[in-house]
Amino acid sequence: MNDLNTGAATEAVSKACPLPEPRSAGSIPAASSEGGVVVAAAGPDSAAARVEMVGRLEESGDLGAGPVRDALLALRREVLMRQAYVRRSDPDELPPRWELLDWARPQDRDELCRLLHSGDSVPVQHAGEPMLGRSPGVRSGGTMTAMSSTMGMTAGLIEVLDLRPGQRVLDVGTGAGVTAGVMCFVCGDDGVVTLDVDQHVGDAVRASLAALGYRPTVVTGDGRDGWPARAGYDRIFVSFSVPSIPPALVDQLAPGGLALMTVATSSPSWPGLAVITKSSTGQVHAELRGVEFGHRAGTGIDGFEQVFLSAKFRQQIAAGGGRWTRRSRLVPPSVTDRGAWLALGALRPGLVRDYGAEDLTIGAPSCGSWMRARPAGTGRWKVTVDGPRDIWAELHEVAALWRAAGSPSTYRIDIGSSGAQQVTTTGGHLSWVLPAPSPTPGEAP
Repeated sequence: MNDLNTGAATEAVSKACPLPEPRSAGSIPAASSEGGVVVAAAGPDSAAARVEMVGRLEESGDLGAGPVRDALLALRREVLMRQAYVRRSDPDELPPRWELLDWARPQDRDELCRLLHSGDSVPVQHAGEPMLGRSPGVRSGGTMTAMSSTMGMTAGLIEVLDLRPGQRVLDVGTGAGVTAGVMCFVCGDDGVVTLDVDQHVGDAVRASLAALGYRPTVVTGDGRDGWPARAGYDRIFVSFSVPSIPPALVDQLAPGGLALMTVATSSPSWPGLAVITKSSTGQVHAELRGVEFGHRAGTGIDGFEQVFLSAKFRQQIAAGGGRWTRRSRLVPPSVTDRGAWLALGALRPGLVRDYGAEDLTIGAPSCGSWMRARPAGTGRWKVTVDGPRDIWAELHEVAALWRAAGSPSTYRIDIGSSGAQQVTTTGGHLSWVLPAPSPTPGEAP
């Protein structure tokens, strides 16, 4: 699952979506109203861009031949996301400025085409706004509250789902409707339920999918509760991260079913992918895999807040002399040792890695602690540490436990009869307890 935010990807899409030739008003593709969405007729540029995007996914190993590939080639992204946002301010500039582009406007179509097929995440809703009938233009401040995730991650996860015709599928976290669209294409829309906490999101996706000829069940509610009216589901897919597995989703999984979701800690740096299966006799098996990318944290979950490194803190780390600097023969886990970093996020909460830094850089925003480490010759590292936490020592304490447990990349999740969830390895050499699932609003604790 690779992030496709690369210069090569942007260049390829630019070729598929060139600047439009000047046209007279009469030659602009006519717009039609389908399912409540005004859709400008798609030209060959968007079709070529889809082919380019799918080709890059295949080259990166995120997508293989099969029904998911066929769906991504067929689904017109300019219909699913006829409006989307681009950021017009620098990443650390406050307040942020965003511009809503609209496919119906010829002057927006080239940039929007490149955005939709870049492989990057695509923001589609600002500050919980209604999404039908919006006027294009600039918005200032606020946050993006719905988006289409990066296509490398999305394609890889959907392939793990092993979708098949006729399956009953629950899509939790509707977003831009890309996942629901693929499910409709592969499984048939009769068996697809897509659920989002925001009715505005559901209304928009219902209309865009109808414009493509699909009419799944689109519902509004807390994703942790699932949608029991259509259970049991052969597949459940959650597109936001949770601190632990919601029991309702396990209950609604059909015998022989499979569920996927990101289980995250207070750090967004080291996510885990929970893979839950239910046997034909109803036995539940769950495992947690260390992965490179995961979904963002869900909203409205009490006590589940992820921490980030501000621009000011990153600059402080880069320039800081630290409490001490020394050379060390300890070797940190490599970036591909996902299981070690997953354990670090769980056992030493509040740590965040700066992946944009040249050195191995980790900070703890809550107390201002940080560490920097860089290779300094064969078998040596130059390490600088600052603040009350010795993050270098914490890293190696967890790494030692991980190596003693056999350097696992995957852990077992034991779900007790009381609902308690423990992540553990064979023999129990390395383990931690996931937070107790919090009650949803209106539910007794």
